Amino acid sequence: MDKKKISYGKLNDLNLKVVIALNRATQHVHKKELKIIKEGGLTFSQFGVLELLYHKGDLRISEILEKILATGGNMTVVIDNLAKDGLVTRCSDPNDRRVNLISITEKGKKLMRDLFPKHVENINEILSELSQSEKETLISILKKLQGV
Repeated sequence: MDKKKISYGKLNDLNLKVVIALNRATQHVHKKELKIIKEGGLTFSQFGVLELLYHKGDLRISEILEKILATGGNMTVVIDNLAKDGLVTRCSDPNDRRVNLISITEKGKKLMRDLFPKHVENINEILSELSQSEKETLISILKKLQGV
């Protein structure tokens, strides 16, 4: 659509509808994702940390924050709770003793081996309404929005 051909009020309405649709879709996807994640006894943030460690290996808290886009205060609580449940451990970084590395334990790996395939299957089901072309277009559009 050409912005010049749309009145200012209609453009505002259209932009608001886009944001509302995007928010509703995001909430819907998260709600369906959370169903499987809760079956593993985890919160969304806990699952994000475990999934990251499971696939990337030991990481500093700052690296975890960067990758899953969470806040520092919340992340400490998330990691504390995962450690309390025996799913992760903290150890000193051999390159910098002032920094802790977070490691997934065998118990955490077992949980992820059981839970991650269900998560992927769930994501496949959630996105099954979209064709491959629609998924590629959506990715392209969302990447444009990330640069805003």
